[in-house]
Formats: sequence, structure tokens, C-alpha cells
Amino acid sequence: MAGSVNKAIIVGHLGQDPEVSRPGELTICKFSVATNQRRKGADGEYVEAVEWHNIVCFDRLAQVCEQYLRRGSQVYVEGQIQTDRWETDGVKKNKTFIRAHTVEFLGGKGGNDNDNQRRQAF
Repeated sequence: MAGSVNKAIIVGHLGQDPEVSRPGELTICKFSVATNQRRKGADGEYVEAVEWHNIVCFDRLAQVCEQYLRRGSQVYVEGQIQTDRWETDGVKKNKTFIRAHTVEFLGGKGGNDNDNQRRQAF
């Protein structure tokens, strides 16, 4: 297989309202999405496992997300996995996130969906 693929697809709920910043002409929107998985533990009881995903989007997509998303909103996010790396006081740090290319608003808890319509940001 030639080349490589870096694609992430997440369906889950926002943990908090989106954070938006506007450095210069750019709009940046950040939010976290929780995905749940139910599995059987060692004792035979079912356990709910929650994974948090950091999402970042830019420009027009960021503006639309700022307008429609709220804590609890259910979303479909498609994008690529990226990692920022930096050093502070000699300590190397990194943060992995999904750079969103597509965000689809699925409604659900906290969503702004009138008549259960799906809104696709991009």
C-alpha cells in the first residue's frame, strides 16, 4: 500500500461548551467529546469506560461550532490526529488532538436541533 492514512472518526457528546479564540484573522474553536464503551469486567459485571477526545477546528467551521454546539450536544467529528510538542523549563510536553475537517450536529442532549434535523457544519 502506498502512502499513509491519518483519519479519526468520533461520535459522542460534548463535555463542556466550546472555547473560542480569535488570534488575528483566525478563529479557533476547541471542545472535548466523550465516547463511551460498555464492557464486562473481571468480576462479570458491566463497566462503562469513558474516553475523552480533544477537538480543534478553525475558521468557518470554528464559527459554526461556536454558534450551535453546547455542553451535552451529540456530534459526529471527522478529522486527523495531530500532536503539538513543546518544552517548558526543560520538561518535554505534548498534547494529542483531532483537527476536525467535518462536524455534524446530531442533536441529542443539550443540542440545538429543531425537529431533530441534522446540521452539517462542513
